[in-house]
Amino acid sequence: MKSFTACALVALQFVAPSAAAANEMIPASADGADFGEGETIIVTGTRDARRTQFDTLAPIDVLSGRAIDNSVSNDLSDTLAQLLPSFNVQRLPAADGQAFVRPATLRGLSPDQTLVLVNGKRYHRSALLGTRGAQAADLATIPNLAIKRIEVLRDGASAQYGSDAIAGVINIILDDQPGMTAFGQYSSYYEGDGESYQTGGQGGVALGDRGVLVFTGEFSKADATSRTRQRPDAAAFQAANPGLNVPNPVQRWGQPDLRSVRGSVNADYEIADGATLYAFGTVASGEGVTDFNWRNPAGTANVYNPSAAFPGFSFTSLYPAGFTPRFGTDYDDFQTAGGLRGELGDQFTYDLSASTGRSRINYSLDESLNASLGPASPTSFYLGRLRQSEFNLNADFVYRLPLGTGEPANIAFGAERRKETYAIRAGDPASYAIGAGAATGLAPNSNGFPGFNPLSAGEWSQTSYAGYVDVEVQPIEMLTLGAAGRYEDFSAFGNTFNYKLSARLEPVRGVALRGTYSTGFRAPTPAQLNALTTSQGLDTRTLQIFNTGRLSPNDPIAIALGAKPLTPEKSRTMTAGLTFQSDFGLTASVDLYQIKLRDRFGQSATFAVPANLPNPQRFTAVTYFTNDFDTRTRGIDVVLAYARDVGPGKADISLAYNYNQTKVTSGTTAAIGNETQRVLFEDRLPKHNGTASLGYTLGRFGIQGRARYYGAWTDVSGNATGEIFQRFGSTVLFDLSASVQLNDHLSIRAGAENIFDKYPDEATNQAVRGLIYSRNAPYDTDGGQYYVRLGITF
Repeated sequence: MKSFTACALVALQFVAPSAAAANEMIPASADGADFGEGETIIVTGTRDARRTQFDTLAPIDVLSGRAIDNSVSNDLSDTLAQLLPSFNVQRLPAADGQAFVRPATLRGLSPDQTLVLVNGKRYHRSALLGTRGAQAADLATIPNLAIKRIEVLRDGASAQYGSDAIAGVINIILDDQPGMTAFGQYSSYYEGDGESYQTGGQGGVALGDRGVLVFTGEFSKADATSRTRQRPDAAAFQAANPGLNVPNPVQRWGQPDLRSVRGSVNADYEIADGATLYAFGTVASGEGVTDFNWRNPAGTANVYNPSAAFPGFSFTSLYPAGFTPRFGTDYDDFQTAGGLRGELGDQFTYDLSASTGRSRINYSLDESLNASLGPASPTSFYLGRLRQSEFNLNADFVYRLPLGTGEPANIAFGAERRKETYAIRAGDPASYAIGAGAATGLAPNSNGFPGFNPLSAGEWSQTSYAGYVDVEVQPIEMLTLGAAGRYEDFSAFGNTFNYKLSARLEPVRGVALRGTYSTGFRAPTPAQLNALTTSQGLDTRTLQIFNTGRLSPNDPIAIALGAKPLTPEKSRTMTAGLTFQSDFGLTASVDLYQIKLRDRFGQSATFAVPANLPNPQRFTAVTYFTNDFDTRTRGIDVVLAYARDVGPGKADISLAYNYNQTKVTSGTTAAIGNETQRVLFEDRLPKHNGTASLGYTLGRFGIQGRARYYGAWTDVSGNATGEIFQRFGSTVLFDLSASVQLNDHLSIRAGAENIFDKYPDEATNQAVRGLIYSRNAPYDTDGGQYYVRLGITF
């Protein structure tokens, strides 16, 4: 790697994120743009319109729009991972669709056990079904510039919102203020790759004195990164064949090439006193390319061996130096919602709404082949399409019941209808064809990623109906109590009832105790119930390509191996905490939590397919979806913030720490020793995470530093017959930033993330593939990155 000295000189010529957002995470203090200290009105986890961040019954983090804009990345998952210690996201290069739709987790639970809302309405899932079966929302489809703030509820909330809200709720509030702003940003890694260009603009206009209309648009283009050594077998092949030009390296390990366009609209208009029409939506499209494993002519027998089906033909005539398939994605995504809200008198409010969303992902493969087709094989393939669509109807009401003394009781109730549809479209016939060469040992399907075949294709739906009641009451000034219940019926598996009890006691002004107990659930999606996925990998010991299948529970092979129908995951969550707010700028909170999950969803152990079972897709090994694991997650969140005038300027300090431990308590993993699943649940993410930031603002100038701590974790690498493990130690990454407001309309910010260009330990189990750093790391492994951003505001 390049020395830090030279790179740091480049970085410090620009310097880094804005001090205007020094107070990035606000435990019980101001959203710097809009609210006074402790007066942020919270709309997540409560339906009481007077609730502030300090007096919520459950822990909530509030991230300002300025904090979101301060991240180099345009992917909201990266930003949340930097600001929230309990939130993790992985890069996953060369991991099929997960290289583009990256799994993000809250409190170490599954990505789809966190509910995502936009303006309080459920955001649709991605069409991608992840490696371990999770199907979550793709936060990268939401334009960062459109965000006013984000509220993160760190508590179970299925009784209030329904399925998925086990780890918590992320509510993204879109900007609703008149005005105009625009930005342009350039960034690059110290290594000289990964150049990224971002630009965006937002315009908001007042609709008289009755409403507002805000449009936002963003464009980004990011080049690939590569942290790769030449594969040992590629070096040996080059030495044995000096007349050939073998690329060095033969494949890239790093971030993919990406291009994206994103937009949003947010509008409301008061059509009459007490009645407001509103509509909002997001749209995104983009494309990306990443590398797969290099195919070695000397070692890939199922491609390069001679075949009696094709006398005199060899793929050495097409790829004499081997080949590296290029996996591409082309996606489009939208979500829109609209409705009517208002009040009838001083005591009754209503919100009637409808929303729809769709995620559509197309996959392609270039620089590849279908060996079983011989000389008739194409080199580029359309692999097929995944589509997730959702339609929701909601009716929400709040009645403030006078109690005679004290505050009125807040009684919320409502109903919801949801329909989820998942579809798979088959790819080109050549992408899944089993040609004549297959009988002589040549591999069928497009090499690198088999296309979706007609047996995998189809469309499946699930409909649910729900009703809820959510009550908050303050019997005496120091005590607030809450209770919520929700009944929901699903067409695929039946009904469920969940409840939540909450309490908050403030015996002394500014000091409060809070606690909750709740049950929750996550319903299996149509994709999880029905989809089948095929993938190819490289055995890190034999260097042979293997074909694996992730089967649905109703697949005949899966049933023969013991698969059973999926049932909902169910949870029981307890939280207890202390929160503090002072008059001199100090705020703090400490919250303990425990989440017990039954029938947790995951993948079975890896099975070789018995020879007596029909195996038309020639799987080397298979897994299937199952939910017979039980886990217990315990942890603690500590958040501290302090802001005060120091000398001629203002200083802001924030500290946040999360300890999170998950244990497998029963089920197949505990009973028969499925070591892979145990490690994935317990050790694949750090147990200790923390962030600390210090900012100082002086007039038009500001500077901010941040440290990010990640504890030890365990990596898992797959082979044809199982998995191997490697333990990685803790690491600390430092960011530095500075800004200047040039005039009333123009600002510049520049700086670096991971300013000391620190890299983790090398991934020894994957070195034979040329990979240097683990692709499963819970942090960026590409080293230091510098950037400069120009902002314009009117």
